[in-house]
Amino acid sequence: MLKRVYVWEFPVRLTHWVNVLSIIMLAITGYYIGNPFMHAYSSTQYIMGWMRFLHFSFAYLFTCSFILRLYWAFAGNPYANWRVFNPFSAEKIKDLIEISKFYLLLRRDVPPALKKAGHTACATYVYLALFILFIIQILTGFALYSQSHVGGLWKILGGWMLVLFVDNTLRLYHHLIMWLIIAFILAHVYISWFVERAEKNGLISSMFSGYKVIED
Repeated sequence: MLKRVYVWEFPVRLTHWVNVLSIIMLAITGYYIGNPFMHAYSSTQYIMGWMRFLHFSFAYLFTCSFILRLYWAFAGNPYANWRVFNPFSAEKIKDLIEISKFYLLLRRDVPPALKKAGHTACATYVYLALFILFIIQILTGFALYSQSHVGGLWKILGGWMLVLFVDNTLRLYHHLIMWLIIAFILAHVYISWFVERAEKNGLISSMFSGYKVIED
């Protein structure tokens, strides 16, 4: 018997789509800042200025979205709670192996671990790593931003990293993590489509409605 379960609350869905928009804009503008592919031909064109403005604006938006998601890890329902991202669980490791076999086409039937309403074991480890990358990306970004903005806030948000690393090293890390996040997005879209077709549980539509269809 199938039933609809309200899994993803509004703050979870909101931060998900805000992150999607922010990452797209940050990747495009960030790549341009590092390697300009359009050039101004008159003094009235302000391409680099607009790219930097958009990059900084979406960086603020992304940071606020990330903070909201961290807060909701404590205030949200069990599917959003920080406890689901606990990597030190024997059951999760076992589920991870079975799910990985299915993703790699080494197993034909859908494993029971993939039919759970919330995050799968695979998502637990991947999203935990992704959150760490988000934190590093935010800190390195604000560290570079603090070079042209004086104040205690910028030092707290990431300026202190300039004491540990030279700016070129931070810029390199910031750039490499962007590509790691892009690689995650490509894998995330493919796996979501793959699981949606295999399980038919409304996985993709659940990020709009919040509801998934699972076996009772």
